Amino acid sequence: MRVGMFCDMYTPHLSGVTNHIRLYKRQLERLGHEVWVFTFGNRQYADDEPNVVRSPAIPWGKTGWQAGVRLAEQARDLIPHLDVAHAHHPFASARLALRYAGPAGIPVVFTNHTRYDLYSDAYVRFLPRAVRMRFLQRYLRDLAEEVDAMIAPSQGIASWLREFGVTDDVTVIPNAIDTRAFASPAHPVSRTDVGFAEDAIVLCYLGRLGPEKNLSLLMDAFVEAATVNPRICLLLIGDGPERSMATERAWAYGVSDRVHFAGRTRYECVPDLLAASDVFVSASVSEVHPLVVLEAMAAGLPAIGVRSPGVGDIVEHGVTGYLTAEDADELSLRMLDIARDRAALSRMSEAARLYAQRYDIGLMADRLVALYERLPASAPAPTPA
Repeated sequence: MRVGMFCDMYTPHLSGVTNHIRLYKRQLERLGHEVWVFTFGNRQYADDEPNVVRSPAIPWGKTGWQAGVRLAEQARDLIPHLDVAHAHHPFASARLALRYAGPAGIPVVFTNHTRYDLYSDAYVRFLPRAVRMRFLQRYLRDLAEEVDAMIAPSQGIASWLREFGVTDDVTVIPNAIDTRAFASPAHPVSRTDVGFAEDAIVLCYLGRLGPEKNLSLLMDAFVEAATVNPRICLLLIGDGPERSMATERAWAYGVSDRVHFAGRTRYECVPDLLAASDVFVSASVSEVHPLVVLEAMAAGLPAIGVRSPGVGDIVEHGVTGYLTAEDADELSLRMLDIARDRAALSRMSEAARLYAQRYDIGLMADRLVALYERLPASAPAPTPA
């Protein structure tokens, strides 16, 4: 099967969507399929994998998003020979997949990776929210009607899409991870390697340090917990505009020696850093089925997060971690609970590791291929007389 993955941005940009596509691409290739990635920008970047086709784009500030200008000739030549076109961003990529694959009779699939309502709150606040929501509701509803299949990475996101006006069937295929890489890191890092004491309880956040991730709430909760328990430390893996806020808050409350910023980290090195941690923490409510939580669980880290679609679909309260309200005091209390109860931490660690195995890439790729194989070829558009 020849599969085209359409995305607005790809490597060297680091994101959950990028990692998702790379992981599925490699697994599908192992299964004997031919996979192409059609993306925009960074045309001088030397890819370390085959079949990546980059088209011209204009960078959108420092967000990493690339505004596609047009498809490169190579892309236009390859698309008619695909068996499936799979879009991972709803605007430029999904529109181009429909424009070029649909008329050739190639089925188009779209995966909704993001809570676009919450992202618009973070990045498009200059427009009235009512206007943004009306646009998104109509756009996603129309897109669902045009594509041959829409995928949601969790039941929570499938429910959100229905509440958002998508009445077409939505197939749930959870995000996947390479469980082996996280369970057995190649070069594990110790807590002393990142400047923490040997007996520290290390909380770890992994992801973009952006406003959509609710970092200010996470820092407030950490400061509260660290003030009570001097063994609690925080490892932040990733970078973004909220790093300066987090740095300033740690300094202001006198806990900067217990916060370590690992910065932008190559995906292959993430399992090594997770080995230095005890618990994964997040205050984000904008996730759909967060890979970072599954990856942390595969490394044996129970998770503490805010009860919301995505995180709430993964974390089982009291079993693989804790779910809280979007409240710094409650989040802080759960950090303190898990830090002082080593038996519960050990029990949750093993439960988290076992739970993550359900989402191994081998299992999820088989489900995705089965979906592809069920799709009937679309009828090609008639050729004008």
